[in-house]
Order: sequence, then structure tokens, then C-alpha cells
Amino acid sequence: MMSNRRLSRAIGDLGFGEFFRQLEYKSQWYGSSVWAADRWFPSSRLCGDCGTINAGLTLADRVWTCGCGLEHDRDVNAARNLLAAMNFERHAA
Repeated sequence: MMSNRRLSRAIGDLGFGEFFRQLEYKSQWYGSSVWAADRWFPSSRLCGDCGTINAGLTLADRVWTCGCGLEHDRDVNAARNLLAAMNFERHAA
């Protein structure tokens, strides 16, 4: 069914939906919480220092330098931006 181009997206999305549902259930069971960023949140493209978005960043770029002079490792930068977004959203609510 995953080879069918029309069904593969729905099946793939359903799989992650079920995973997320179970993750929320287990987190409630153990007294934790789950947070999910918006699908289009620019976590790796966003400079954590000045807030500039690097629109020209490709998947092959593992390290990039912002106009403010700060050099970013793509994965570390994404993790920091996601943590900051989660903390901002939780404290704003």
C-alpha cells in the first residue's frame, strides 16, 4: 500500500498520528507532557541570536554563518530554537 502514490501519504501520516497519540497517552500516564512544533517552523533556518531566517539554507548545509556573524551547526541550532519556542509557548499560555 505504501507504493501506491495516492495512499502512501495518508498511510504514512496515519502512522505518525498513531505514534503521537500513544506518546501523548504515555506522557499523561507518567505525568509528563508532549509539545509539537508547527510543521513549517523554521527551526534550523532561524538564527537563535538575531532571529534572521536563512532562506537559502539547503539540507546539504550542515554549518552556516548568519549575517550577525554567529556560526551555527544545523542540528544544534534547530534543537535550541525548538526548546526556546516550546518554553515561550508554555510561559505565554
